[in-house]
Amino acid sequence: MNAFDLLLLLLTAAAGLGVWWQRAQLRAADARHARELAEQRLQRAAELRAQVERTSALFDRMVEGVIVVDATSHVRLSNRAAGELFGFSPPATGRTVLEATRHHEVAALVARLDTEPEVLSHELRLDGVAATRFLQVNALALRGADGARDGAILVFHDLTRLRQLEAVRQEFVANVSHELRTPLSLIKSAAETLIDGGKADPDITTRFLDIIDKHANRLTLLIDDLLLLARLDSGRVELHLQPTLLRTAAQEVLDDFAILARARGVVLDNAVPPGLAAKADPDRLRQVLANLVDNAIKYGRADGQVVLNGRALDGGRVELSVRDDGPGIPAEATARIFERFYRVDKARSREQGGTGLGLAIVKNVIQAHGGEVRVLSAPGAGTEFFLTLTAA
Repeated sequence: MNAFDLLLLLLTAAAGLGVWWQRAQLRAADARHARELAEQRLQRAAELRAQVERTSALFDRMVEGVIVVDATSHVRLSNRAAGELFGFSPPATGRTVLEATRHHEVAALVARLDTEPEVLSHELRLDGVAATRFLQVNALALRGADGARDGAILVFHDLTRLRQLEAVRQEFVANVSHELRTPLSLIKSAAETLIDGGKADPDITTRFLDIIDKHANRLTLLIDDLLLLARLDSGRVELHLQPTLLRTAAQEVLDDFAILARARGVVLDNAVPPGLAAKADPDRLRQVLANLVDNAIKYGRADGQVVLNGRALDGGRVELSVRDDGPGIPAEATARIFERFYRVDKARSREQGGTGLGLAIVKNVIQAHGGEVRVLSAPGAGTEFFLTLTAA
């Protein structure tokens, strides 16, 4: 082989090597590109799964119940809130909306969407074994690209708490109206008697002016109690918390009620240990004790005893109690005793001149202190109220 042939062979080999190198580089680039595409697909799949999980978690955490149905009224999707409202386990996929909710009115709402684009603010009543629930339903028809119905989405908002609050408000207004009507009627009657000539007789004038004064005072007490409860409800009562000796506070209250107690032959006993102290607003605490002692004297046993006691509890708490030896409270009444205007004996309470708000004030004031109030009572065994406060 001469030099020319050798050179040609070398050039041919070099060209082949170059082609091989280029092909190798292309294969490596293709492999890198394929790896990058695979990694991107995996990343997108992971992101999609994460998005689906987030959406699903959000969907299940919604307060409103949601049910999505297809064109044949079978459930496509539902969340946990809907399951809790209607008593099924989500997602209830494949069941008809009637089978899932067991409520014909819901199925009728879905049927209405065949001819209506939406149904808004429809109210639904669910009569359960334990309680009745009230729902507001908003339903929207889903349409395909051709305009044909493709299903519906229903959103259920639970109105039960709002209905309960509305019932409480109505009862409260009715109770206030009733409490105001009696003293106002007596004041008006007394004033009309004086205007019609009764003022000419000094004895009649004195008697009817006493009636006006008594019931005007009753109205003042009622309004003051209502305003205090309103401030407590809104958190606008400022408490001046300070170390307060409970025996001293108890004695001040008992001294205030000494005359009333003697009139009924009731013995007042301060058994609160010396040195026991709580972190409290002294004025509000005395107001609470005054309400409890007043009730104990008025509704306890004549010629009986009212005892104030106290003790230290674990966890930096102290407990005060007010006990009487009266007729006690029926078991069905103890659960409602702290409700506004609730009275165990309505006739006797009004005769005694109470507003029906004293125990509600006790509960709200103690709760504003971060404490608790409870009652133990049984017919014929007396009544004892317990107040728990933070130790000083």
